[in-house]
Amino acid sequence: MSTQQPRILIIGGGFGGVFTALELAGEAEVTLVAPEDHFLLTPMLYEYMSGEVEAWHIAPPLRELLDDKVRFIRGEVTDIDFSAREATIRGRTRRAGYDVLVLAVGGTTNYFDVEGAEEYSIPFRRLSDADKLRQRMIGTLDRIAPDTDPQDARARATFAVIGGGASGVEVASKMADLLNDAFQRRGLAGKPRVMLIEMGKRIVADMGDELHDYVEKSLRESGVDIHTDTRVHRITESSIFFEDDGREEEVKTAGVVWTGGVRVAPLIENLALKRDDKNKNKIVIHDTLQTQSYGEVFALGDIALYKNADAKLSGTAQLAFQQSSLAAANIKAFLKGEKLNTRYLKVQGEAVSLGTEGAAVETAGQVVHGTLARQARFALYMSRLPTWHHRLKVGASWFFEGTQPRPLGL
Repeated sequence: MSTQQPRILIIGGGFGGVFTALELAGEAEVTLVAPEDHFLLTPMLYEYMSGEVEAWHIAPPLRELLDDKVRFIRGEVTDIDFSAREATIRGRTRRAGYDVLVLAVGGTTNYFDVEGAEEYSIPFRRLSDADKLRQRMIGTLDRIAPDTDPQDARARATFAVIGGGASGVEVASKMADLLNDAFQRRGLAGKPRVMLIEMGKRIVADMGDELHDYVEKSLRESGVDIHTDTRVHRITESSIFFEDDGREEEVKTAGVVWTGGVRVAPLIENLALKRDDKNKNKIVIHDTLQTQSYGEVFALGDIALYKNADAKLSGTAQLAFQQSSLAAANIKAFLKGEKLNTRYLKVQGEAVSLGTEGAAVETAGQVVHGTLARQARFALYMSRLPTWHHRLKVGASWFFEGTQPRPLGL
């Protein structure tokens, strides 16, 4: 790559960073920096946990996705000097310079200062989180003897999922189906318990009534205990303490999964950029995705306050996915001195995984559910994989090898 080309530095290896990099490849000297060595199709992390898909399907290596036209550096950016236009990467003495900077680092788990939450609960954002949760369920089952009475078996196999948004719903439904199946396979008496705890008045509050009602019905059929208007106060190694209907309760748990919120990454919190503390401290940006502080700095995804979009897109992979094409187009225009564009971003339907055999998909106001919706969901997210050759390999694997769940510990 010629040193005469403009330098574009992209920080973040998720939807926003990777798709922006792919669209800009060959247009300039493009460098992508990310702490992980792989991209992650986060909407299918639930299927990875249940064994319906494999790691290589949804987490291809970044070096495989990015051709020679994009330089990849695995590392963590710790600081940015906007005056010098340089980024500091942990462990490297040489800073990464830029003419255009793209901030697409994504968010991190927000524990809302709940005592013990960060220490004792399992977040659900990475492959390692899904691995840890699956192993926790297997280890719990292995400690329940076949002759354990139903009440004790249920008490020992009690799990809690904190946060009743789409992520919490998908995790809880997968766990319930896997645990119910494991109880039958192992000949255990009774049933496991999966609690879904939401502090608001209803789960998946942003969903339309028809989709919401089907989701709630499906959860109850899987045996998930739904607790709304419930606030968790404390989590320990073996218990959760919460307030339900004005009463303080303690429930012994084998594991707690935290899907209760997102906050901007620590890097963003420490940067000298204009942010909105009323909106999760997000970076304030123009509709062109440029920051209000620096025209050559673009921000997208969970870290940016983008108002030119449907409210339901906030915090979803859809938002970063759609913003990436706008970012790439505007960066090209910026480098050429041309006018930058704006675009109103709309929800392109909703697809919720429900257990290991079903799903619910809403598009154009119509809700489809069951096996057909599950197949549609797989097809939708296969199309969201970054490159055609990886989509082809994954599609062939799903077609010929199937997408059945892998039983816990068997």
